[in-house]
Amino acid sequence: MWLIAILPYSVVLFLGAYEAIYILDGLIKNESDIQPDTVHGDTQAQSYTVFGLSYLLGINLMPRIRGLSDLQLFRPDKRNKYKNIDALFKGNAIDFKLIERHFIDMMRIVISIKKGKISPSAILRRLGTHSKKNKLYLAFRELGKVVRTVFLLRYINEVELRQTIQAATNKSKEFNGFTKWLFFGGDGIIAENLRPEQHKIIKYNHLVSNMVILYNAENMTRALKKFVEEGHELTPEMLAGISPYRRAHINRFGNYNMDINRNTSPIGTTLAFS
Repeated sequence: MWLIAILPYSVVLFLGAYEAIYILDGLIKNESDIQPDTVHGDTQAQSYTVFGLSYLLGINLMPRIRGLSDLQLFRPDKRNKYKNIDALFKGNAIDFKLIERHFIDMMRIVISIKKGKISPSAILRRLGTHSKKNKLYLAFRELGKVVRTVFLLRYINEVELRQTIQAATNKSKEFNGFTKWLFFGGDGIIAENLRPEQHKIIKYNHLVSNMVILYNAENMTRALKKFVEEGHELTPEMLAGISPYRRAHINRFGNYNMDINRNTSPIGTTLAFS
């Protein structure tokens, strides 16, 4: 069993589960004041159907993808030729008629998700079977080919986009490492078999992690303010190298000092009731 964390939302996944199926649930179920519209992940956080569904939901799926040379790009029409990048388009042409034919059904699914009738993961599980009989799956897959082709072209061409995705994914990895470091009891293993108890443990772990992050951020803010008051210059480049996931000053096991000279009160042996 492992954990996918999409703050402020988390999901318990079992071994063999596909991360991409659950990647959109966090944004849909987010009820906080901050409503992000972009989600990042690693290569396992994307597929054609996920790209297609996220596009219709208005979510920017921007994963960090490895093995770009093995991925296929698709032409809008087989007659299209491109002067400098034609060799990149190894796949067949997009079947836009298939997308158009099932567009109404696809939008019904999107509306159901928006209204909370069903979760993206439930739909993606049903669409996860590659079958020529599953026309809706094929339509989402075809739309996903369009969206991912455009994304990959941007990913290859725009250095700033790759840097943004790399930075965002690294932050997520760093947070996951920080929560694991704080979850030191029992070697970080959730021993409970009950799903509600597992969710409870994860929520408590995230609560403690966020409290420590807030503590770090507040103390760093004080230190930086004093730094500026002493006449030093504070630049954005300096702030970019600061992380709220600092650990060296955190004693996870507490600080227990024994004072053998302290006078203690005698232990009471009676209890009076009124």
